[in-house]
Amino acid sequence: MKLHTKFSRQLCRNIELICDFMGNSSDFVVREITAGHKHAALFYLDGMTDMQKVQDNVIRPLHDRVSSDEITLPLLKNAILDIGEASFTQNFEDALEQILSGGLLLLLDDTDEGLVISLPGWEERSISDSKTQPVVRGPQEAFTETLRTNTTMVRRRVKDTRVRLTTMKVGEKTKTDISVMYLHGVADPKKVQDMISKLKNMHVEGVLESEYLEECLHDKQLTIFPLFYNSDRPDSIAAGIMEGKIAIFVDGSPFAILAPAVFADFLQSAEDYYQSFVYSSIIRILRYICLAICMLAPAIYVALTTFHQDMIPTVLLLSLSAQREGVPFPAFVEAMIMEVVFEILREAGLRMPRTVGQAVSIVGSIVIGQAAVEANIVSAVMVIVVAITAISSFVIPSYTFAIPIRILRFAFIGIAAMFGVYGLTVGILMLFVHLNGLHSFGVPYLSPFANYKSSEQRDAILRFPYRTKKHRKN
Repeated sequence: MKLHTKFSRQLCRNIELICDFMGNSSDFVVREITAGHKHAALFYLDGMTDMQKVQDNVIRPLHDRVSSDEITLPLLKNAILDIGEASFTQNFEDALEQILSGGLLLLLDDTDEGLVISLPGWEERSISDSKTQPVVRGPQEAFTETLRTNTTMVRRRVKDTRVRLTTMKVGEKTKTDISVMYLHGVADPKKVQDMISKLKNMHVEGVLESEYLEECLHDKQLTIFPLFYNSDRPDSIAAGIMEGKIAIFVDGSPFAILAPAVFADFLQSAEDYYQSFVYSSIIRILRYICLAICMLAPAIYVALTTFHQDMIPTVLLLSLSAQREGVPFPAFVEAMIMEVVFEILREAGLRMPRTVGQAVSIVGSIVIGQAAVEANIVSAVMVIVVAITAISSFVIPSYTFAIPIRILRFAFIGIAAMFGVYGLTVGILMLFVHLNGLHSFGVPYLSPFANYKSSEQRDAILRFPYRTKKHRKN
């Protein structure tokens, strides 16, 4: 059915058309009442609108305060109804969009205009601690699925009049509210306008999570690495905004996006700024070491035991040979078996109920590893290497950044099995070339390392004391 543009002056005709548009859905409520001597109708969705406010702020004032037959919508809005956010509309499309967002539509007979009142009343999840980026010291709260709650949590931290918020709807079917937040005068105006323009011109059926936007905003760069930083921590997003980055909030998602994002961002944690700069610097160095272990440890083991036994000390080589005696598979097959099994256990632990998921992951790893060694399917050293690799992957603060590292681990194992250490060296060089060619909204991905800037090294790998940082003067 084609959506008519304008309201009719006949209330019965408007009711008929709106009911047809909504398909006579069981949760769509049409309530006809009398306002003074005029016939009126209320339209809203049960569960999306606060019923107590509808009764107290709309229906009761219409019954108790209206006495004139010269009642008008401006009079209702300004003098009679106890409402806050309200607006006038003259077409069905805007009215239905507001109803689907939790609003209430009020129509009067012999009036070709409607009054839309914002009275959202759906259930909201309370603010809790972060499940993906927990900290020992620091704020213990995370975003929820409500857009305005999330933007408020950031504004509470950045009390600056230059904070700007632009909201729009994206998605032809979902019409999801998207908010772009930035610090005017600090964020690059060109990047801000480019971001807003891309979001407004985005043609997608729906947006149910922030990942939908990340894929659409990529500058056609083929990569497995994330080019946008996402977090459910308000303090991390607030810190990014103060640095001049752009934050994107999606209604219905507890994760906000920061752009641009560089390689170093994914190896930093919010807790780095809540601990001593000495401790934070040591932990950051440890993360880079764990990154290398997570990506290369199994591949180095395969390369050394397959092609370069002369690089292994004699005593250690004899020990490895004794452990591998009776194992029917080469080191490459051993590594692939154990890595695949661990990935299965990791995913099973995530998808299973929380009460048993962690126990299954731990017990499953121990039992399967021990049984595999006793059955001479894999060697004990391989189990140790895979275990260290797995533990190192959990040190990386960003889960989305750990995923490509896990994928690369399998690729490097294959390269090591075919070409040894020489192949690994070439593979690592190719990886750096790839990373150096990536850009996140115009910013080099390896900045400030490849695009070296001495002024930005104070918070790259090491964290220098706050007193040594240069504050922005805007």
